Parts: sequence; structure tokens; C-alpha cells
Amino acid sequence: MCGVVGVASHEPVNQLLYDALTVLQHRGQDATGIVTMQDGRFFLRKDNGMVRDVFMMRHMLRLVGDFGIGHVRYPTAGTSSSAEAQPFYVNSPYGITLAHNGNLTNAEQLAKELYQDDLRHLNTNSDSEVLLNVLAHEMQALGKTNPTPDDIFAAISAMYQRIKGGYSVVAMLTGHGLIAFRDPNGIRPLIYGERLAADGGTEYMVASESVALTGSGFKIVRDVNPGEAIFIDMNRRLHTRQCTPPKKYAPCIFEYVYFARPDSIIDNISVYKARLRMGEKLAQKILKEWGEDHDIDVVIPIPDTSRTSAMELAYKLNVKYREGFMKNRYIGRTFIMPGQQQRKKSVRQKLNAVPLEFKNKNVLLVDDSIVRGTTCQEIIQMARDAGANQVFFASAAPPVKFPNVYGIDMPDSSELIAAGHSVEEVRNLIGADRLIYQNLDDLIEAVQDTKHSKVEGFDAAVFDGCYVTGDIDEVYLESLRAKRNDIAKFKTGGVQIISDTPVDMTGVQEGEDV
Repeated sequence: MCGVVGVASHEPVNQLLYDALTVLQHRGQDATGIVTMQDGRFFLRKDNGMVRDVFMMRHMLRLVGDFGIGHVRYPTAGTSSSAEAQPFYVNSPYGITLAHNGNLTNAEQLAKELYQDDLRHLNTNSDSEVLLNVLAHEMQALGKTNPTPDDIFAAISAMYQRIKGGYSVVAMLTGHGLIAFRDPNGIRPLIYGERLAADGGTEYMVASESVALTGSGFKIVRDVNPGEAIFIDMNRRLHTRQCTPPKKYAPCIFEYVYFARPDSIIDNISVYKARLRMGEKLAQKILKEWGEDHDIDVVIPIPDTSRTSAMELAYKLNVKYREGFMKNRYIGRTFIMPGQQQRKKSVRQKLNAVPLEFKNKNVLLVDDSIVRGTTCQEIIQMARDAGANQVFFASAAPPVKFPNVYGIDMPDSSELIAAGHSVEEVRNLIGADRLIYQNLDDLIEAVQDTKHSKVEGFDAAVFDGCYVTGDIDEVYLESLRAKRNDIAKFKTGGVQIISDTPVDMTGVQEGEDV
């Protein structure tokens, strides 16, 4: 999962992009980058690391211009290099720079077509490079020096006919403007807003989450519709076009469970309210299955994502809610860290138990989900070491049994603890005295319970194996399996990049224009 942002302003955008990426930092802590545009030139800074570490004053001063895009990335294939940081660039036609969140499921087929038919060279295994070159080819096919908005939308429409998967994209054409578009199912989030500039004009921002807009004083206009593209020209005029017929409106439900900030609104659904309802549904299930005499003395969340659900769960059970784990906020998310040993080590560095909240108590630990089981196993042991009498465990999400193919580097099924194991077997493996999962129907109802959203369903494939794009079969999953599992990554001594990864901008010096 990554975060993208694009800005068309009447003033320098470097600080706006920096602030937006800081707000989106939870979506990726591995690498970040910004490209700005001025006088027909791009200016780039990207590298491994968090936003605060990559952009120094000397870099910010070089990021000149009032149009720009930015990206935060997490390592989708276990390790990374600065070559994988986005945004990235091709020089023909016009000069195009692009940042991408998601995954193209037909990237290998497209790579062959680009080489054999379009005569384009790909320098990496990145599907993002594939996406960029498909866009570049369709723009080239226009054969126009000065494309109109209709021309640009025609090129994007042709591109939609070639690419499959889940994606949200921001891009810039040198001297022409800012582009943003979203996949036909709306799997990956994308939203835009506007604000009044000091000179009376209108400025626009498009981003992965609404908090990036509101945090910079932009008023939310709406989500980018599935299959829709927007174009903001150099005069800051907004153009929109439905470039391909929308399919079933089905955003990724894991955004609401884990990835998105609770203060975000995605597809007119409040993430905070959705997580409150997840806690309510889970409390109802506990009362039904464990009864009124559930022996829970205290509810403790595993920070940070599960806090909202845990608070509501405790309230509905009429049980004390306590913060039993103190978090070191300078450690990244363990879910996105490569290798089991690194994840185990990071949990102990990241969390520390407060013995007062555990000693001689029956504790219900609440987490947003259970993926590999490594993290919760360590945390359960920490609770016991802190003096807990019994340790119960609750997941606000159903059992994760299938890999994600739309931009989340979830491991292969062989590494998912719930795949091939019953709830009782998982309980035994993680060392809990009791274990309860959310029901999928309850999760969907908790997220969809709103009158204002046009959402028709959700991509819940990690729970039920039903991939909304309809093009995922066992052959694809087997190919994915070979690329994603931790053993394969480390045996090769490197990585196979499969999504959300950019091409190296060969010959471009960091912090300089291109």
C-alpha cells in the first residue's frame, strides 16, 4: 500500500506536498519522493526513508514550481533500494512523471506488448513502469504537440482498455498539467478537493485519503469515481471525464480495517465510524458465543489501528478499557516489514507492556486483524510476562486466508496463519486462551452502514477469495506465490518487484531537475 498526492496551485507546492505526504506517512514508510514542474522542466527528490528524513531544506529549495506530485511507499517485496522510490519519469512524449498506488494484474502480458508492439524498453520488473509506459504510448499515439483535454482523456480511455487490476494514479505532463485516475472498480482510494488561492483563483489537490486535503485547508469536493479521470490544465481549470464504464463499485475493505487513518473519509464512508461498528459487531458476537459471563476483566487494544474498535467493544461489554501497551512511535508498521525474524524483533522494540494493567487479570487483547500470527503471538506472550491470568484475543476482521493482488503485499497463503487452520488451531498456535474473529457479513455491514455512499460492495478477497476484477485464477496466484513468499525473497539474495515500484531515473541526480 502506498500514498499518492498531486497539487495544482498558484504558489510553490513543495511545502504543500511535504505536508500532505507527512499526513499520508502511515501508508508507507519505506521511501518517498516529490516531483515539481516549472517552465517545462521537472524537479525531483526521492530516496529511501520517511518524509522527514528524505527532504532537507536544500532539497525543498530546489523543488520549485506550482504543480507537483508526491508518493510514499512501503516495501512490497521485502527489501528495497532508492531505485524503487516514486515518482518516476519517461522523457517521451512531452515528459511524463507518475506516482502509483496499486497493482496491475496483467503486468507481464503488458510488458511483452510494450516491447514487441510498442517498441518500448522496460528497465525493471515494476508494474508501475509498465503503467507509465502504457500511458506514454497512448499519449504518443495522439501525434499532437499540444494535446487538448479531449485528447488526453482519449489517451487515458485507450489505456483503460489495456490495463487490469486495482490502482490510483497521479501524473504530470510537462507544460500541460496534472492527471489523476482510478481503476474501474474503485479498489484503491482517490479523492480531490479545492481551495481559494490568495489571488482569487482555485487550487486543487488530489490524494489517497481525505486527511491529506483537509490537513492543508482544502475543501473536499468528492471521490474520483471508478473509471474516471481528472485533468487540471496549466490555467488551473478542472476537467473530468468518465473514461471507461464503471464496474461494480467495490473499494478494498482492508482500507477500513487497517490501512486508512481513522479520521479519513473514503468513498463517503467514515473510517472512524466503520471501526466503531466493527467493535460493536464483535461485542455482539462475544456475548452470543461466550455469554454474559465471559470472564473478561479488561479490554486492551494493540495500538494503534484497533483502538477505535476496542473502545466500542469494551463499552458494549460494560468492561473496563485500558491502554496496556505503550508504543514507540519511531518504529514502522510490523505488518509491512520483511522476514519473520525482523517482525518478531520489531514487536518487542515497538511495544512495551504496562504490568499494572495485566497483573492477575483476564485480558481481552483486540487487534484489527491477524495475518501471519507472528505479531500477536509475541504480544500474547508479552501480556503473560506482564502477569496476565488469562489472555483472550479478538480480531476486528475475519480470518485472512488469501493473498491480496491489488497492491497490498500480503504474503502467500502458506504464510497466512488462518489458511488451512481452524480457529481453534490458530488459537493454539498464537498461544491465546480464547480467540474470536469478526464474521465477514458483520464486517461488511459495519463498513457499509451509511446512507451517503454509492459503494455497491467491497473487495474482501483476502477473506473470501473472491477477486472483484474477475481475472484472477490459480495460475496467477501460483505465479504470485513464487514471487512473494519470504523464503523465495531471501534465497534469491534480492527481490522480485511486483507492484508499486518505480523505474530508476537513470542519469538524474537527486534533488536536481530532469
